[in-house]
Amino acid sequence: MNILVLGSGGREHAIAWTLAKSPKCDKLFVAPGNGGTAGFAQNVALVATDPNAVLAFAQEHAIDLVVIGPEAPLVAGVADALRAAGIPTFGPDAEGAQLEGSKTFCKEFMIRNGLPTADYLSTTDADEAHAYINKMGAPIVVKADGLAAGKGVVVAATADEAHEAVDSCFDGAFGEAGNTVVIEECLTGPECSMLAFVTAGHAYCMAPSQDHKRVGEGDTGPNTGGMGAYSPVPIVTDDELARMQQVMADAAAATAREFAHDYRGVLYGGFMLTPNGPKLLEYNARFGDPETQVVLPRLESDLVDVMLAVAEGRAQDIALDWADKWAITVVLASEGYPRAYEKGKMITGIEEADALPDVKVFHAGTALNEAGDLVTAGGRVLNVTALGATFEEARNRAYEACDKIHFEGKQLRRDIGHRVLNA
Repeated sequence: MNILVLGSGGREHAIAWTLAKSPKCDKLFVAPGNGGTAGFAQNVALVATDPNAVLAFAQEHAIDLVVIGPEAPLVAGVADALRAAGIPTFGPDAEGAQLEGSKTFCKEFMIRNGLPTADYLSTTDADEAHAYINKMGAPIVVKADGLAAGKGVVVAATADEAHEAVDSCFDGAFGEAGNTVVIEECLTGPECSMLAFVTAGHAYCMAPSQDHKRVGEGDTGPNTGGMGAYSPVPIVTDDELARMQQVMADAAAATAREFAHDYRGVLYGGFMLTPNGPKLLEYNARFGDPETQVVLPRLESDLVDVMLAVAEGRAQDIALDWADKWAITVVLASEGYPRAYEKGKMITGIEEADALPDVKVFHAGTALNEAGDLVTAGGRVLNVTALGATFEEARNRAYEACDKIHFEGKQLRRDIGHRVLNA
């Protein structure tokens, strides 16, 4: 099969790497890809959010399966154009992608279908937003309604901070994404992610994982796109796991009832494990990052088979088998991230890290310079992933691998998985 993966981050590297292991994968393209995918696939200079350009490439290269990694091409309707042309596509259409593209759309979907989530207000009126904050008090959560590259959410500890976040949205800090503001009750408890393959109204849940959003150790400092993750998540009780799986199943069934076209792709459930049970923080319409980097390495099923079955609506043909191992990924980031950072720093030591047993380094923000050297090209640069029979074994391998990799200004958290160690 000829397969095209859209995207350039660590998530897409992990997806492409897993697909490439299948004997059914003949030719693999990644658009635009990164310095890591260039080692085993053909990177393509293609605008992933342009439906016509993606369709033309897929037709020219006889692509048998397109896998859409990021949210922006989904919201832009890339899957719609490909499916209309008869090309099997892993990723929901533009309507389904609104579960991530609009937080208001997502909250209304949750409430309408009885899915547990926080109380909220969605508004385009600043006065109404400020009045709601004054009524509810703090802590409280302020979100830009649209896509903001993971940066449009403020967990405000004080009312003043919440008011500032509202003003920032309406003053254009997130462009059109902030024209509507969603203000939510602040849920308490540990977070946990559950991803599910969804097709024909059915959800096939993956192993749960837990992300570390704050840049600093001890979960301090500003939020990031994720500084590391691990799977499985031992703090999740059997009852909580069953409840999350049921919520994902209910959501998948709701997509079949409500959407004009079948939702075919991944549904990402972000949960808070509250004292009153798991509640939804959000749905995303694609794989999480860096959760993918710990979930897919544990998958023993052929990902090509799974994704093609999802893309073709063959729910009965999906079977998921998981390795009885722990997985942990540690993000190596550029100095200054998540704020301003420099690019173009030379990276060394990846081959030595990859040579360690059960270690894989996924590239998130890398590129090859004109001399062919691997350099930093983003805030999150690498995801150093390791497997182990125990959590401690996986964790030790991951940090041993991290210490073999060098670039100027490298920053990382040394406490990924601290909740497991302190349990």
